[in-house]
Amino acid sequence: MVEFLESLGLSPQLLIFIISMIPFIELRGGIVVGLAMELPWYEVFAICFAGNILPIPFVILFGRKLLEWLGRTRLFGRFVIKYKRKLAEKSKRVKKYGPFGLALFVGIPVPGTGAWSGALLAVLLNLRLALAVPAILAGLIAAGIIMTLGTSGVLGAFSAVI
Repeated sequence: MVEFLESLGLSPQLLIFIISMIPFIELRGGIVVGLAMELPWYEVFAICFAGNILPIPFVILFGRKLLEWLGRTRLFGRFVIKYKRKLAEKSKRVKKYGPFGLALFVGIPVPGTGAWSGALLAVLLNLRLALAVPAILAGLIAAGIIMTLGTSGVLGAFSAVI
């Protein structure tokens, strides 16, 4: 996979920046790719963090309108309904703990969580931008640390076996 990504002709830094901006892949995927490309962990962390956080204020500001519009399309309508239902199920814990709950939601690197989902959850819960963005930032830092340490360990163990 790394060879394919490198064949696109983009610098590794730009590549992981773009990967980190993509919903559902985000910082978690960018860190894995960056470390697999043998970039320094601190550079990978910073670039992926920047790429993941860049779209988040826009998602919070325009997320409701985007979900409404996508929900009316034939291509994404069913997905949006299921996605909103899933977020509503997860919102109970976030409602209980407020911004701290949102930071935990974003920070625990499991499928279906992340900055994009956190931002859309903040929209659905009507959290203000001033509360949502710092919580998402804190969650991204936690997720980035977890992914960097975990990926470094896995890649290190894998390279020791080879």
